[in-house]
Amino acid sequence: MLCELRCIATLCAIKPVPNFPSSSVVLYPAVPFSRTLSAMASAVLPAISLQKISGNGPDSSNIFASSRLGISGNGNRRLLLPKNFQKGRVFMSVAVGSPAVVDDALFKDYKPNVAFLFPGQGAQAVGMGKEAQNVPAAAELFQRANDILGFDLLDICTNGPKEKLDSTVISQPAIYVTSLAAVEVLRSREGGQQIIDSVDVTCGLSLGEYTALAFAGAFSFEDGLKLVKLRGEAMQEAADAARSAMASVIGLDAEKVQQLCDAANEEVEEKEKVQIANFLCTGNYAVSGGVKGIEALEARAKSFKARMTVRLAVAGAFHTRFMDPAVSRLEAALSATKIVSPRIPVISNVDAEPHADPENIKNILARQVTSPVQWETTVRALLSRGLKKSYELGPGKVIAGIVKRMDKGADLENITA
Repeated sequence: MLCELRCIATLCAIKPVPNFPSSSVVLYPAVPFSRTLSAMASAVLPAISLQKISGNGPDSSNIFASSRLGISGNGNRRLLLPKNFQKGRVFMSVAVGSPAVVDDALFKDYKPNVAFLFPGQGAQAVGMGKEAQNVPAAAELFQRANDILGFDLLDICTNGPKEKLDSTVISQPAIYVTSLAAVEVLRSREGGQQIIDSVDVTCGLSLGEYTALAFAGAFSFEDGLKLVKLRGEAMQEAADAARSAMASVIGLDAEKVQQLCDAANEEVEEKEKVQIANFLCTGNYAVSGGVKGIEALEARAKSFKARMTVRLAVAGAFHTRFMDPAVSRLEAALSATKIVSPRIPVISNVDAEPHADPENIKNILARQVTSPVQWETTVRALLSRGLKKSYELGPGKVIAGIVKRMDKGADLENITA
């Protein structure tokens, strides 16, 4: 049996649709698309492939809302899409008896209007999480986190000490939970739910990509926290295995920073070599590598007209080969985690593109810890595609600072918890 479903991930009503083929149904789901897809796949329609279809069919302007199921004369059910169904509309071919296949390029032509942006490690600060305790749904996230982590996360977030909060194994779960708590803080405000409903793209800086995927429904809060916990532990172990470091280079463009890295690498052994690890924005790039390589870079920075270098308070050379030991643990954990297609585009740090195929998302997350963060390309793509409004959710204002450097007129609001 082969069925065809035309779907969009938003609330819906149901009614017969004229002139659609009798073998087809049109669906405007009342639950996130990822949840609908997962439910269908586990029930009677396990094999699903997706591709975009145009919204310019002969009856695309005649579809209207209702709240009942329509049955055609031949007994086929048809579900109704509203008049603005073009946004996010996808085509799914569903075949029973074969593995699910999702078109990874489903979101390739996304057109962003409102974005949620989530911070990464380094945004943490003692005192974060206090506001969340005034919002029951946000406070509950910290309680659920305690059960998974085995310690009182809120106490460390609000009271420190700073050295403990700054550690990789603590800061990553802390930022993940606090950022999602910020979503609940926003939801509790007047008009907050409308803002959340309007978000049509999301992304996060390094660790923040996990937060973005959780927000987009690719995995549960609990599963995301377990992954983030393991990620922090695996990255710390990898950092402990070899002496490495990170430093920000301020005041140079990417080409000049690469030239600086090349010059530093001429002075050190292969195992000490450095590379750009975080492409943040022009004038601010983070470099990772062996300690001797970072020292050589710092010594040569002034001769390349860099304004300054800032040694970063991190455990090691993140987003480089120095994190290779962490990959196998991440791969195993990701393989065992249920991940579904996100309901909105989530932009990857690895290639600055959105991905829909859960297996590809798993592969990319495993590669992320050894791959440079393409944040500059991500933000430029959002702006060039017409992004109108963005929100930074979580501790600090690092992302806001980066976006404002790239577009001084960018409309961006911070939501803390």
